[in-house]
Amino acid sequence: MTLSDFIDRHYRHFNAATLREAARGYRDLIDGGGQMLLTLAGAMSTAELGLSLAEMIRAGKVHAICATGANVEEDLFNLVAHDHYRRIPDWRALTAQQEKDLERRGLNRVTDTCIPEAEAFRAVGGPLRELWRAANAAGDRRLPHEYLYQLIRDRALADSYQTDPAGSWLVAAAEADLPLFVPGWEDSTLGNVLVAEQLAGDLGRPGPVLGGTEYMAALAEWYVRTSTGRTLAELPEMDGDRVSELRPDHDATPDADTSPVGFFQIGGGIAGDFPICVVPMIRQDLRRDCPYWAYFCQISDSTTSYGSYSGAVPNEKISWGKLDVDTPSFLIESDATIVAPLVFGYVLGW
Repeated sequence: MTLSDFIDRHYRHFNAATLREAARGYRDLIDGGGQMLLTLAGAMSTAELGLSLAEMIRAGKVHAICATGANVEEDLFNLVAHDHYRRIPDWRALTAQQEKDLERRGLNRVTDTCIPEAEAFRAVGGPLRELWRAANAAGDRRLPHEYLYQLIRDRALADSYQTDPAGSWLVAAAEADLPLFVPGWEDSTLGNVLVAEQLAGDLGRPGPVLGGTEYMAALAEWYVRTSTGRTLAELPEMDGDRVSELRPDHDATPDADTSPVGFFQIGGGIAGDFPICVVPMIRQDLRRDCPYWAYFCQISDSTTSYGSYSGAVPNEKISWGKLDVDTPSFLIESDATIVAPLVFGYVLGW
């Protein structure tokens, strides 16, 4: 029995049934010519989700990613320092003093896993500083992930790899030149390193790294081009809830190669809220007509209460102009480290 057969046979009710239906909806969107944007919150890279996500990227089942800065860098940290990571099986029982001992040893704990500071942060930070300083001297400014893509493509860290790069989603993304959006990148270890370099006077300000608003602009261009075949300037204008005719100076016809775009959200937070807002931004703020997200699924362990974004059910997003009434929507309330590989395996036909 394949994994897909197992899910079809046994996952019949509750969260299991939602997982099955969400996986089928994901597969149907891709098989119908659609594209999927995937979001990564939490500590999915430290959980080594790249083992299955990299296969999804290489198989053309993921077409863009929005991730926290931590998830982007931690995939690379694991690649160069895998042998020095330390698992703490009894992590729930640690005392405050034991946590302090981990800090003294340079082991930064994420649940049951400790990231080795010297072997991970410093190994990546050194070559990255060189790229930043060269760009700063040349007056070049790029998005944060473009520097990491360059490190991977130049094989600047290849001699330091301690695990198979086939299991790195960031390597797969760099090789595919996958659109990557990293809102709030400054809330990451490497973001802190950049600011420290600026405060020390080694890098100028604003410096060689672009910020989050540039990511939103890039996301808007990608979304419109993918879903309509037009540029932002060629979109029809909105008049209230109605769409006016195309402006005479932008009388363009959509490219035949257009795709409905789905949204697969792992966790919540900025990695999810930032990209889903691109649709209401275009429709309500830019006043241009574009399609709603064509599919939505969130894997969440957040309580559906307290006004949190992470715990909001999909229907709430309709009121914000992110999803439409007939958008296929799913909420799987479970552990993403368990659920995501199962969904990916189903989509891949395992």
